[in-house]
Amino acid sequence: MAQQWRDGRRFKRKIGSYPSTSLAQARELFKRDFADAIQKGRSIKIAGDTRPGTVADLFEGYVKALKAAGKPSWKETEKGLNKVADTLGRNRPAREIEPEEIVEVIRPIYDRGSRAMADHVRSYIHAAYSWGMKSEHDYRSATPRRFRLVYNPASGIPTEPKVQGTRWLDEDEFVRLYRWLECPDVPVHPSYPRAVQLIMLTGQRVEEIARLHVDQWDAAERIIDWSKTKNLQPHAVPVPSIAAELIESIKPNAHGWFFPSAKDPSKPVSHGTLYSFVWRQRDRGVIPFATNRDLRRTWKTLAGKAGVPKEIRDRIQNHALQDVSSKNYDRWNYMPEKRAGMRRWDKFVRALLAKKAARKSDRKAA
Repeated sequence: MAQQWRDGRRFKRKIGSYPSTSLAQARELFKRDFADAIQKGRSIKIAGDTRPGTVADLFEGYVKALKAAGKPSWKETEKGLNKVADTLGRNRPAREIEPEEIVEVIRPIYDRGSRAMADHVRSYIHAAYSWGMKSEHDYRSATPRRFRLVYNPASGIPTEPKVQGTRWLDEDEFVRLYRWLECPDVPVHPSYPRAVQLIMLTGQRVEEIARLHVDQWDAAERIIDWSKTKNLQPHAVPVPSIAAELIESIKPNAHGWFFPSAKDPSKPVSHGTLYSFVWRQRDRGVIPFATNRDLRRTWKTLAGKAGVPKEIRDRIQNHALQDVSSKNYDRWNYMPEKRAGMRRWDKFVRALLAKKAARKSDRKAA
């Protein structure tokens, strides 16, 4: 037991149990965790483990915080930070890491041409240290270690300049891509082209379509319902009838995934795999040059041409609305308006596909 006298009263705090904790170990623990607090007049009731948190403690704690907050990015963050921890040294105190060491971790990634990944790794480290600096003083959570961070060693490392995307597919390119996805000229996993088609038809985020589960599809109402999305808000979107027909043509696997991974059917296809799938076909020149995000931008643009108002397009795509009215007061779900918008978009897409098909048949006849 650790013992302390304060204001004429005796206080005790358990250090350990004999014989699992020897007398020598108890003395070390007392010296490490309690002696300094007693000398400074602090209560031993709030004294704790004074060892500075390690790099592993910091990264693991940050990933746990992401998990607890329901952030879908925790898996990629954990994977990235695990590699960084191996390089920096898992058992080193986190406060000893210098900016130069982080630069040396990031530079090889940048030099091999992976600029976006280098920026991601920098952001993972920066976010982990920011969390560590706040967690020690957050009374709402108990961290197993005190990191005693004086500054964030990644804060001075510049970020990669953000390139604002402007690419979108015109009507001819849209049809060309859609038709290729219907009948690829090379063997591909059948779930990949249909997932990309659904992105084109609904304008939803790649990650959300990739993880589409049978529990999220309401066939009777023709609605996809996500309980949590990128902006942490629930989102339900009525799909156009052409997309509903596509979904109904897909038989979910035994685990309920509409688009299972080719390597592990118990998991959905990752958004990274869908990106790679599109890149490979794009590099072959069989489809128009576009990224998956360009497809989301294409939907926004062509749906506008179809006559869907911008406010409804924003709501269909679950873009965060930052005005006070939308954030704090408006609780209407806009489902009738979204249905009307999707009906207009469905009519536009069907006419577009039919018109291009008719032109192609005319050319063949000639």
